[in-house]
Amino acid sequence: MTDIKRILVVGAGVMGHGIAQVAAMAGYQVRMIDIKQEFLDRAMQRIKESLEKLYAKGKLKENPEDVLKRIEPMVANPDDEESYARAAKDIDFMIEAVPEILDLKRAVFSTIDKYAPPHAILSSNTSSIPITEIAKATKRPDKVVGMHFFNPPVILKLVEVVRGAETSDETVKTTVELAKSMGKVPIVVEKDVPGFIVNRVMARFLNEGCWLVERSVYTIEQVDAALRYKLNFPMGAFELADYVGLDVLVHLMEAMRERGMNITICPKFKKLVEEKKLGVKSGEGFYKYPAPGKFVKPSVKASAAEGVDYVAIVDTAVNEGAWLVENEVAKVEDVDTATVLGLNLPMGILRLGDSLGLDNVLASIEEKAKKYGMEDYKPTQLLKRMVEKGNCGVKCGKGFHEYEVKEEDRGEIKVRREGDALWVVLNRPKQRNALTPEMLNKMADAVREGCLDPNVKVIVLYGGEVFSAGFDLTVMSKVRPSEAPMKVARPFMRLGNVIANCPKPVVAYITGYALGGGLEVAMMADLRLASEGALLGQPEINVGIIPGGGGTQRLPRLVGLGRALQLVMLGEMIDAETAKEWGLVNWVVPKRVADAEIRLLVEKLASKPPIALAVAKEVTRAALEVPLNEGVKFEAEAFARVLSTEDAKEGINAFLEKRKPRFRGE
Repeated sequence: MTDIKRILVVGAGVMGHGIAQVAAMAGYQVRMIDIKQEFLDRAMQRIKESLEKLYAKGKLKENPEDVLKRIEPMVANPDDEESYARAAKDIDFMIEAVPEILDLKRAVFSTIDKYAPPHAILSSNTSSIPITEIAKATKRPDKVVGMHFFNPPVILKLVEVVRGAETSDETVKTTVELAKSMGKVPIVVEKDVPGFIVNRVMARFLNEGCWLVERSVYTIEQVDAALRYKLNFPMGAFELADYVGLDVLVHLMEAMRERGMNITICPKFKKLVEEKKLGVKSGEGFYKYPAPGKFVKPSVKASAAEGVDYVAIVDTAVNEGAWLVENEVAKVEDVDTATVLGLNLPMGILRLGDSLGLDNVLASIEEKAKKYGMEDYKPTQLLKRMVEKGNCGVKCGKGFHEYEVKEEDRGEIKVRREGDALWVVLNRPKQRNALTPEMLNKMADAVREGCLDPNVKVIVLYGGEVFSAGFDLTVMSKVRPSEAPMKVARPFMRLGNVIANCPKPVVAYITGYALGGGLEVAMMADLRLASEGALLGQPEINVGIIPGGGGTQRLPRLVGLGRALQLVMLGEMIDAETAKEWGLVNWVVPKRVADAEIRLLVEKLASKPPIALAVAKEVTRAALEVPLNEGVKFEAEAFARVLSTEDAKEGINAFLEKRKPRFRGE
């Protein structure tokens, strides 16, 4: 491997001076060149200010002045090759960071190639131009490589190391080691595809979000709210587009399209560019900002995300990640690492696809292909094969990644362990999960096991396509009136008591029908999430009976007396949206995202302090049973109990220190 001591950075702009600073902080001698002294002076001032801030925060141990001494600014004029000769004469590595213009980059590489030592590696910080095209301007294509930093280089860890058609293994290895020595995480892009990894994936979900608005499917706020509040992206699609710069984004997408990427640029992007509304840099794009260059996070209501099928926003981005793997541009782990570090996503794009369900992703793309006929909606063969094999992601135990899922068949129910959650799955699909006493007792046993298992943080009640159509009337017809309290009511009561006394949150995931006894079971849970199209009701009156599993008691507590009587006395079903309006369910979500939503809910609940969660459940449920004065006293005692826990100390300290708490249940 080449022993690197001196690095030449060509260009002192935003990226160039940031890269020069990173290299100097890593101990390298850096020569930074640009065409005017004023550019260099401004760059050195910015580096100095950045170093001083890092030093003040304790993130830089070395004196800023000592780091600055390792950076030599030098004017190099393209019309004066001698200046380039002086800049390149003794370098070991070059990082070019000039504007994204192929001819300009080729001119830089051609000139530096003349004067740099034979062993020197020449790299480009390009984000979209093929390395192979740049390398043609040199006589050392084997020593030309992409070294794509992310803005700001001092903070972001990712570096895409891009292999050109003739780049040698030794060059790639040296560049990877150089990136590591700078404290970066290098990801090797094995093929010189336009946009590499991060920009291809980013362009997809930004463009797709824009098309959804263009087609009046959603508003700008709905798209950004779904990404921010449902998928926990750091920025919405339009917010990020404004931040990047709409002119930069359009140029990037045009460059990728010209070089073979099947992307149809959303007209709204081009329209705003024509109107000179370029985003943050101009003070207005999709959002307005206080002043040009002054970024303030746009106000987006969380409620705008409700009902949004966010699979439709990220489906092509997941497919793009699959394309990168299918075409051996990068491995699954590298695609995910790159999208986490380069885009600050909470999980890699392929892991996100696993979470959403690859079957849902594929279905979304194929629906769009049929409806719009655009070339953008061509699912990869890899994605199609995975879905055909049943490798659909988290819910199947395997997708792009493997997941620890254990399932035990107990006849009328299945018990499934999935991460922090224990799923109690009703398992009489042919009978639409009609309940029996044995089934209810098995559910109670399974829930109780989850309550006692320290590794279980959340319990989910689920029925597959149908939650439960009610108690099995075939069984009911054989029960004598004198046996009803013991054979019918008691199993319901037992399950209800186990759930109520469980220190873990219990969530009912309602799909299809939740009728009669099925709704009574769902009402036992602490929280209820329903998919669109679900129907709920207490239809017992229609066969001459009344609810016998707690329906007449739990309904009024959830929806009020009048609506409870309406459901019980008329025996009519209500849809999920009405149930949410009445307070019978907490959330109603599109079918396509329902599986992802329940798992996101599990993840959120699992992240909470277990002791506080258990006490909160206990105290809040007690509010339905005791007078207000007694309840307030009970709450005060419980508050003191929770305040004494280690988790409370951790939570308060984390808040004050502006970090994420690490709860241990202590």
